[in-house]
Amino acid sequence: MQQAVDKQAVAVAFGRAAPGYNQHAELQRLCGERLMALARHGRGMQVLDAGCGTGWFSQRWQQNGHRVTALDLSEEMLRQAELSAVASDYRLGDIEALPFADASFDRCWSNLAVQWCSDLHQGLSELHRVTRPGGQVLFSTLEAGSLHEMASAWKTLGAGVPLNPQLTAGEVAQAGTGMNMQLHRLTLTLAYPDALSAIRSLKGTGVTHLHRGRESTFLNRERRQQLEQAWSRDERGYLLSWKLILGVIERE
Repeated sequence: MQQAVDKQAVAVAFGRAAPGYNQHAELQRLCGERLMALARHGRGMQVLDAGCGTGWFSQRWQQNGHRVTALDLSEEMLRQAELSAVASDYRLGDIEALPFADASFDRCWSNLAVQWCSDLHQGLSELHRVTRPGGQVLFSTLEAGSLHEMASAWKTLGAGVPLNPQLTAGEVAQAGTGMNMQLHRLTLTLAYPDALSAIRSLKGTGVTHLHRGRESTFLNRERRQQLEQAWSRDERGYLLSWKLILGVIERE
């Protein structure tokens, strides 16, 4: 369940992507909508958006009448969120060491962010710690086996696949040991006009090679053509399939 994560590299990469992030965040929105459907209703709640990015779902919670605290590793992401006035409070911080007292929130929300944890159990434990009894933790993450189209195509280049290792469903379940947690699994497949567009879409999703301190492998024209020839596609375009895990923890 543990992996070496360069948190500074993560923050820098997301900061660089922040101005145009919403243009490439289709997966995050689709995944978040499915996660939102698992949330119990409540009124006037204190909500933590942990790994808020530009605050797309912070705004959703706020529009529903809740007081939202937006937290992210990246100062630039928080700046984008604050410019859009999506929350009541903005905090720079790490999910594995949340800067909040115990039982501070009614809902802790983390959409496609916990894959940046070095130790998922620690991250989930922190979200559980700051949630009030009777509250919920709602999170989503990527499952091992995601993006098999890219992985298969990249192997034709004879280079290492520029994807971070992901946890299996069993490992995610183990990370929630001792918590009242339910997991839901689904696959979303998106299509892109070319392989380069597909690769660019990955920058904000937490699957590029940032765990090893670099974002991608250099692609010249010849290598890109080779990659596109090997990439799985249909009438919609070049495909990327995401295996997703949605988690709900009931705070007892």
